Amino acid sequence: MSDIPQPSTPSFLALGIAPQILEILASRNFTTPTPIQQQSILPGIEGKDIVGIAQTGTGKTFAFGIPMVQRLAQKPGRGLVVVPTRELALQVDESLRTFAPQLNIRTAVLIGGASMYQQKEMIRRNPRIVIATPGRLNDHLKQGTITLKEVNILVLDEADRMLDMGFRPQIEAIFKHVPRERQTMLFSATMPSEIMKLANAHMKLPIRIEVAPSGTTAQGILQELFIVQKMEKPALLETLLNEHRGSILVFSRTKHGAKKITRSLRALGHAAAEIHANRTLNQRREALQGFKTGKYRILVATDIAARGIDVTGIEVVINFDLPDDPNDYVHRIGRTARAGREGRAISFATFEQKGSVRDIERLVRSTLQRKPTPLLPKRAPTTPTDATNSGRPWRRPASRPFRTNQHRRSFKRPRR
Repeated sequence: MSDIPQPSTPSFLALGIAPQILEILASRNFTTPTPIQQQSILPGIEGKDIVGIAQTGTGKTFAFGIPMVQRLAQKPGRGLVVVPTRELALQVDESLRTFAPQLNIRTAVLIGGASMYQQKEMIRRNPRIVIATPGRLNDHLKQGTITLKEVNILVLDEADRMLDMGFRPQIEAIFKHVPRERQTMLFSATMPSEIMKLANAHMKLPIRIEVAPSGTTAQGILQELFIVQKMEKPALLETLLNEHRGSILVFSRTKHGAKKITRSLRALGHAAAEIHANRTLNQRREALQGFKTGKYRILVATDIAARGIDVTGIEVVINFDLPDDPNDYVHRIGRTARAGREGRAISFATFEQKGSVRDIERLVRSTLQRKPTPLLPKRAPTTPTDATNSGRPWRRPASRPFRTNQHRRSFKRPRR
């Protein structure tokens, strides 16, 4: 028998976490830290600047949330978490509420689409942690309803996505309002060169923690690809939905496409909901909550939800449209196989998108498994925006002309 000691199982006990937080984690059955948590929590508690890179779904929120809450419980100040989307802001707030209230740390969420009056009321209660999207936070700064002078811990979560969405001016404005003496932590699944430039300009000798190379997808995801014509996508989606009976997340490139897909799925009898920028905050909350509880088996979303959906047990992610940015592919498929589970990611691509497929494969350093197109059902158009079976655009029959007010005025009653 070898006397070489075997490596012990990672534990939260060795990360410098306060006993009260450890008790809360244990009561919620959080016993083993993920790799990004194991490497980030201790330097975070020590107040060091961090640039963390890890696959989506590996617990980055606890990686910065535990150090933030513990440090704020020990000394005055305020924490600020900036995220790209409303959904991600709500998700971060939900995660922090696991242990923040027990340490008398009040949170506030400042996002677009919500009542400014209610947000001002939350600010008046002096929250210790503010989670915000860049646009709405800058609205409050311009109105003078909030000050960031007390912020001593700043977190940029999914900063690459914020830059992609055009938030660079708002982020730079936020940096002007926070004190220069602060701790800054930046976490993401991808880390393009623009983010490193941002980190070098606003962080002090940050520790780079990379538990997986940028672009690495979570283990346990089977990645498949169908090369089809654009007009075949709806029928292929219908076939796959009948093959897989679990919860399914479908990604569309555009808001209009998401709405059209959802309407078509409902016409086929599927329980489906949609999330995109044209939906109100309450509608998006209802759709996400319904997806979590099983009210909706299928959720159709744009990339606004690629980094803001934390739902365990999603069986399949379907890319009805390939994303414009290959990095978004990593975040999309990261919605499945979360917390060590297995999952499946299926992508549709047209023959003209072979270049986009190569860009994705180069980023994830893997070849997507090509699948032959199954025998597809013939689908009659269900809405005026559908195409006919021949591929020609839908046209209103000549026997049913549009009637206008001018048409009505041409038929005048004869005078009697």
